[in-house]
Amino acid sequence: MEKCKSPRNQNWCGSWTLDTVAGPSLIAVLRCTAPETMQYARQLAHEPARHSSPGPKNPAVFPVNKPVAPLTLLLMSSPGEHAASLETMLHGGSSEPGWVVVHGGDCCNLVHQVAACAPNQVVVLGASATALIDALKAWDGTPPCAVSGVSPAPSPDELGALLALGLTGWWPEALLSSPDLVTALALDRLRWQHGRAQAQELGQVRSQLNDRKYLDRAKGLLAQARGLDEDEAFKLLRGAAMHANLKIGDVSRSVIEAAAWAEALNRAGQLRMLSQRVVKLAAQRLAGVDAHRARRLQEDSEQRALANLEFLAALPPWRSKDGSWPAALARTHAAWATLLAVLNQRKSVSVLTQADEQATALLTQAEALVSELESASGRRALKVVNLCGRQRMLAQRLAKDALLAELLDDSARREGFAQLKSEFETALLELEMAPLSSPEIREALKAARDEWTRLLAGLRFLDKAESRLAISRASEALLEVFEGLTTLYERSLQVIMS
Repeated sequence: MEKCKSPRNQNWCGSWTLDTVAGPSLIAVLRCTAPETMQYARQLAHEPARHSSPGPKNPAVFPVNKPVAPLTLLLMSSPGEHAASLETMLHGGSSEPGWVVVHGGDCCNLVHQVAACAPNQVVVLGASATALIDALKAWDGTPPCAVSGVSPAPSPDELGALLALGLTGWWPEALLSSPDLVTALALDRLRWQHGRAQAQELGQVRSQLNDRKYLDRAKGLLAQARGLDEDEAFKLLRGAAMHANLKIGDVSRSVIEAAAWAEALNRAGQLRMLSQRVVKLAAQRLAGVDAHRARRLQEDSEQRALANLEFLAALPPWRSKDGSWPAALARTHAAWATLLAVLNQRKSVSVLTQADEQATALLTQAEALVSELESASGRRALKVVNLCGRQRMLAQRLAKDALLAELLDDSARREGFAQLKSEFETALLELEMAPLSSPEIREALKAARDEWTRLLAGLRFLDKAESRLAISRASEALLEVFEGLTTLYERSLQVIMS
C-alpha cells in the first residue's frame, strides 16, 4: 500500500490499495481531496509497472473507533446487483462498525430521505454528476452528514461544483468489487466530521469577532448619546449583561438594535409631521404669511420627506415575518407621491383643498407605519419617542387648520381646534410627568410649554395678520423644540438600554 503525501506540506491525504492507485481514477479522486498532489498522481498513472510487483494485496484499512451502536447508512440507488454487493461488504467488513443499511431509492429524493432516516452517512450509487449536483443544492454546501458518491468519473468542473455543495468524497465504480470501499467510506465519514469540527470552530471565532464589533459600536453609541468615555460605557454594558445574565455581546447587539429602532420610529414619525407641514406652508404662501420663508421651508420639507422614505426603505425587514411594516412603508410612499403631485400644481384654494385631503391620507398611512414599527420593535420604552414625535405633527396640523379655516372661511375646521388642543395638552402633560427625564429634557419641555401658549394666543384672533404670523412662527418653534426633545428621548439611556 502507498500513502499519498502533499509535496508541499507532507500532510496525509488518503489511502488506496496498489490495485487502484495507479490509474486515471485516482486523479479524479485527488481533485476532490488535495489539489497539490495532482503531479504525484499523474506520475503514478503513467508508471503502473513500478507498482505492480507481486505480493500480498491486503486492503488498506483506515483505523476508526468502533461505536457501541450500529451506524445507519442511507443507500441512494436504483435496485441492482451493485447495491447488494455494497451491502454485503458493509456487513462483512471486520474493520468497520456494524451498519444498518436503508435503501432510499433514486438520488432525487436525497434530501427527503435524509430528513426521514437521519443517517450517519449517505452513499449515492451510480448517479450522474448532474443529478447529484441538483440533489445537493438544497443544503447550500452544508449537508447534515457525510455524502459519498460512487459513480462514473465526473469532469473537473463537476467535481468542483460537487465539492462546493458539500460532497464529502467521490470514488470510482471499480471499488464496488473491492473491500477497500469500506475503508474509503470510513475516510469520507471522518473527513466530514473533521470538516464539521473546523466549521464549528470557525463559527465560534467569527462570533467572537462579531461580538467585539458589536461591543465597540455599542460603546460608541453610549459615548455619543450620554457623553461617556470608553471605560464608563463598557462598565455600563457589563453591568447590564450581568444583571440580565446575558453575554456582553448579546447586550451590545440589543443596544445597537434599540438605537436603530428608535431612529426608524423617529423618521417614520417625521412623515406624519411633514404631511401637515407642507400643506401649512403652502397655505402660508397663498395667504401671504411670511411667504418667502414658507417657500424655502416647503422645499426643505419635501426633500426631507423623500430622504426619510429612502432611509426607511433601506432598512432590513426586522422582525417582519409577514412583511407588515415594509408593506405599510410602501403605502406611505405611494401616499406621499400623490400629495407631492398635487402640491406641484399652481397654487389656488381648490388645489390647497385637494392637497389637504391627500395630506390626511398620508397622515393615516404614516400613523399606521409608526404603529407597525413600534409593535415590531417589541420595546415599550420607544413609546415616549413616538409620543414626543407626534407632538410635532399636532402643532403643524393645528397651525395648518387655523390658516385654512381663515382662507376657506371654514367653520368646521374652527370647531376641530378643541380636539387638537386637547390631544396636544394631554400628551404634553404626560411627557412632563414621565419618569424618563433629565435637566435637558425638563428645560426643553418648559420651552415647549411657552411656545404652546403663544400658539394658543394667536388662535383667538385669526382675522388679524399678526395673529396668523404668530401662529406660523409658534408652530415652527414648537417643531424645533420637539425635534430636540425627540432626539433626547431617542438617545436616553432608558431607551438605548431597553
